[in-house]
Amino acid sequence: MARFIFPLQNLLNMKEKLEEQAKNEYSQANMRLLEAEEQLRFIIRRRERAEDALRDVVVETLDVREIKRREDAVEILKMYVRQQEIVVEQRRQDVEQARVKMAEAMMERKKFEKLREKAFTEFLAEENRKEQKEIDELVSYRYGIDGGEA
Repeated sequence: MARFIFPLQNLLNMKEKLEEQAKNEYSQANMRLLEAEEQLRFIIRRRERAEDALRDVVVETLDVREIKRREDAVEILKMYVRQQEIVVEQRRQDVEQARVKMAEAMMERKKFEKLREKAFTEFLAEENRKEQKEIDELVSYRYGIDGGEA
């Protein structure tokens, strides 16, 4: 039996590598998103502690300078939260883009695998036809020999 050679094997190999690269990019984008979300949670907890401290200062003392300082700290932390929310949203978009790219790479690879399967099926059918032809020729040859002597 002849050996099957898929003419587009190099292209299939390249598609597999591109898919693996897309998977890695998706994984990295997902990790960056998780880190950004964790950073957002950290800033929110910090803001909440600052708000609690501001409430305590307002209730306990009438030190206007301290109250103003605590209010400024809360406002700055609110700004950090808004900035980090923007970062988180950008990371989500990055993850979605990476997911789409990965899905496209998987579809491309699958297309080439289907082509290879189809080519292999055709190869097997052709090999089967050749084998059947050889058997028919052998049978005809033997029949010719046996039939001629009778």
